Amino acid sequence: MKTRITAAVILATFGLGASFLSHANDPVWDGNIVELISEELQPDVFAYYPDDAKVLEKLGKPVATSGGFIIGNDGVLLIDTMLNKRLNNQVQELIRNETDKPILFAVNTSFHGDHSYGNMYLPDNTTIIQHSVTKAYIDQHFQADTEFMIQNFGQGRGIEEIRPVTGDILVTPGSAVSVDLGGKRVDIIDFGFAQTGGDLFVWEPDAKVLWTGNPIITVKPSLPWLLDGHLLETLESIKKVYEFLPDDAQIVPGHGSVMEKGDIQWHIDYLETVKSEVQEAIDEGLTLEQTVERVKMPEFGGYALFGWVHPGLNVPAAYKDLSQ
Repeated sequence: MKTRITAAVILATFGLGASFLSHANDPVWDGNIVELISEELQPDVFAYYPDDAKVLEKLGKPVATSGGFIIGNDGVLLIDTMLNKRLNNQVQELIRNETDKPILFAVNTSFHGDHSYGNMYLPDNTTIIQHSVTKAYIDQHFQADTEFMIQNFGQGRGIEEIRPVTGDILVTPGSAVSVDLGGKRVDIIDFGFAQTGGDLFVWEPDAKVLWTGNPIITVKPSLPWLLDGHLLETLESIKKVYEFLPDDAQIVPGHGSVMEKGDIQWHIDYLETVKSEVQEAIDEGLTLEQTVERVKMPEFGGYALFGWVHPGLNVPAAYKDLSQ
């Protein structure tokens, strides 16, 4: 299992913490306020996302977590279980607005709390599907993870009451699991290291809908977050995802409304440019600090978090990866 290098550690190292780390009264987004809506993409195939997602993503501002659900003849598969009880209840209500069939499966696309903390509020008979890396991370780092999430999403957002609930079915590195909902097959795929390790992508082949979790945040101008480094692996995995998708696929990102396949190219172009410019700096013998100063890339600006994601996370991660 790869070790998680949290944003807090990286940003503190480069003196950028104040621009990201939130105070209790100023969360990244507020789990006590977010309202979720659903959108039917194909018959019985739904995305859910915050009701302000389309406005915020165009402004380059952070958007709360997105996910979805798929209804088969036998029951429902839920993609991501949200940050707290309030938001998980909203998701279950969206499902109940469409069907009274049981939630047979729930997939966590990563170990991040806003994608997995809601596991404890699922019905007892729901089978949870996770990556083996996700289960290992939760087993080993749950307390530290909740402390980090409280720091960034605020006290009193329901995080304090969360207890770890891990997977019943585990996807191993480089593999995939398929489930039958009755008339609908759903594939849960590991395309490789994509953001933090243990990233899962959920694919409904008949509807041609893919849920990406955090490796694809949302549409331009948002950027990938190399939270654990590994620029080269992340770039390779996102390229695999792009090549896998048919041209008419619909994509539900980790924090935004529905995208098209072509929207992923922005993320690939950004990572390719980071790779090229950081490699050039390394070849010239520049230090990490000099490289951060050199590799500005204003053509990829517009994201409200650009000022810490790019210099505080992505350029240092690329420098470390390429230096090896």
